[in-house]
Amino acid sequence: MSPSADRFPTATQTLRTRVVMGGIFAGALIALALSVVFSWSDGVIGGAGGGAGKLSAAAQEAFHSPPGSCLTWDNPDASDARKVACTQPHLFEVTTLVDIGAQYPAGAPVPSLDQWQQIAQQKCTADVKPYLGHKLDPYGKLTTNLLRPTPSQWEDGDRQLRCGLQWAAPGGKLLPTTGPAKEQDQSLVFEPGTCLALRGKGVGDPIDCAKPHSYEIIATLDLKTNFKDGYPAQDNQKSWLDTECTKAAADYTGGADLEAKKVILTWDLREQESWDAGSTKVNCKVASVLPDKSGLQAVTGSVKAAPAAPDGGQPQDGGPPSDGGGGAATPNPAPSTAKQGG
Repeated sequence: MSPSADRFPTATQTLRTRVVMGGIFAGALIALALSVVFSWSDGVIGGAGGGAGKLSAAAQEAFHSPPGSCLTWDNPDASDARKVACTQPHLFEVTTLVDIGAQYPAGAPVPSLDQWQQIAQQKCTADVKPYLGHKLDPYGKLTTNLLRPTPSQWEDGDRQLRCGLQWAAPGGKLLPTTGPAKEQDQSLVFEPGTCLALRGKGVGDPIDCAKPHSYEIIATLDLKTNFKDGYPAQDNQKSWLDTECTKAAADYTGGADLEAKKVILTWDLREQESWDAGSTKVNCKVASVLPDKSGLQAVTGSVKAAPAAPDGGQPQDGGPPSDGGGGAATPNPAPSTAKQGG
């Protein structure tokens, strides 16, 4: 057993709610912002976008999208939202249409954020399995959300919602996915070389590794390559990943001494529910633990080995990552579990 595996304190983190609503978590999600900035009844953009102007025909079409449609946008306020083929990178896939007019007749006040969350849980989760044709991984990368009427549309009697699937990073930023949701691997993994921000006491969105961060992803491994006969107990996952992530770290860093770089090796574990939904991939990653072992501290710079010099000489050593002096992160264990959302 490598010494790195027991250097993080053990702790558990409450499972994050799978229906992510703007305003419930910091960094309101853009998918919900679509319902705020789109006003296809009066043809203007406002609300979260703060601007004003006519909606394009593409944006009008996007907001009227039927189930199976995939949407994307570039502007932070989603004012340029458009339908794209689901085989292209996209930020939201419409799964079902829901009308809540029976529960909220004409004259009913606009639901509060708590009520919107309840509506999404009640209306947007039941149809996910039939839409996908298989289970939604409760700890996976895909989460449910909804597009709701704007206040003015609500006043006009519009009660139609669009439920959908998205990939929200730990800090709330929506990340693109490619391919129809039913064909996607739901494993909550990031590409090697990705760094995740240190956000307060928790993990944030992907960030440049040159900036202070919590985790640096060094590898993606598939548990199923070793455990072919069914779900492996987490102790068995730990034993295998201890060896394989150590190998991956040597490859990624060029055999660097992680202790000298003041970082520690850790990895994800998978739950039975994830395995049953087909999520068998995990990340190996590195981070730096606080001296009192109460959590993580910020690291600046990548541990990745520098590329060889073009003239065939020795690569330039950028030096070890530095302690960014940031505050403690959530005391995630190592190995960490998929419940911790990255």
